[in-house]
Amino acid sequence: MNRRRFAVGAASTLVAPFVRAESKTAPEFHGEIVGHGEFRFRVDKLWSKADAARTPVKDCHEMAQAADGRLFMLTNHGQNNVLIYDVKGALLESWTLKFGSAHGLTLHREADGREFLYITDPGSGRVAKTTLSGEIVLELEHPSKNGAYKAVEDYKPTETAVAPNGDIYVADGYGSQYVLRFDKAGKFLSKFGGKSTQPVNPGRFMQAHGVAIDTRGEKPLLVVTERIRNEFNWFTLEGEHVRGVYLPGAYVSRPVIHGKNLYSGVCFGAKPNDFRMWQGRGFVTILDEAGKVVSNPGGQAPAYDGDQLKVMLQDKPVFNNCHDVCVDTQGDLYVCQWNSGGVYPYKLHREA
Repeated sequence: MNRRRFAVGAASTLVAPFVRAESKTAPEFHGEIVGHGEFRFRVDKLWSKADAARTPVKDCHEMAQAADGRLFMLTNHGQNNVLIYDVKGALLESWTLKFGSAHGLTLHREADGREFLYITDPGSGRVAKTTLSGEIVLELEHPSKNGAYKAVEDYKPTETAVAPNGDIYVADGYGSQYVLRFDKAGKFLSKFGGKSTQPVNPGRFMQAHGVAIDTRGEKPLLVVTERIRNEFNWFTLEGEHVRGVYLPGAYVSRPVIHGKNLYSGVCFGAKPNDFRMWQGRGFVTILDEAGKVVSNPGGQAPAYDGDQLKVMLQDKPVFNNCHDVCVDTQGDLYVCQWNSGGVYPYKLHREA
């Protein structure tokens, strides 16, 4: 596959509309085993016990687990931005910031053990730090007000990550494609990246959709999703490019570091012989600490030709558009989906 032609084609192609209706009883693929090698899972589409009449969702964007085991799920439904579950799927609580395009959810535990959520809303350009009960304790200033952006530059933040020293990194994935760095008090420090139109341009982005801190090595690094190019890229905390991993055919969402592995939802996928961005072709991908794909739940088994990963494709339509994956303390997965008929997260039970 010509990587350059693929990347340019993907960036300029509109996604095809896709919606799949979900049955309320025994939905298709419920109970099926997906994944490969040591990472195989049983699909549970009926995990969520939330009542759609009381706590409706639009897009289930992201999810994270707190130290006490509760699962926090972010939706862009203004009535209830955050749904709080136990691991069995019971809905414990919900609250809202009335963010109509709530997109990114990061849970960070501070040195004193307190936990906070960082929520991005690209539609309003807001980034808020909240308690687990929804009280805003810090809101980052719009970059046009602190000199980081000119007034005419778009700012549509999609994700945050928090470094060990408390610095906050914001991915402007739907705006001007910078990663902005703030200190723990919200003071702007620096930025790197910026918009690129080139299929290969390390350090600049077509869509810096997600961001996370990777502490698996000697020094913590910042890993940034480059969705349009099907890549993850690692940077120093000062913004210097270190390395990248190319995942042909996989339009990945944010990187989720758990143990020695990196997990991600593949929101859009390719078709055989058509590597453009297609809706309804999603799956989950799992990489080891060397950056090799070891399992694709919902997708075809990863295959390599030497060191070159072959194009990854959906195997069966277990998922539509996987926007995020949460890994709990038992190694089970929870998959949030965008534009998938208002479905709640599916749980993937880890098989021994």
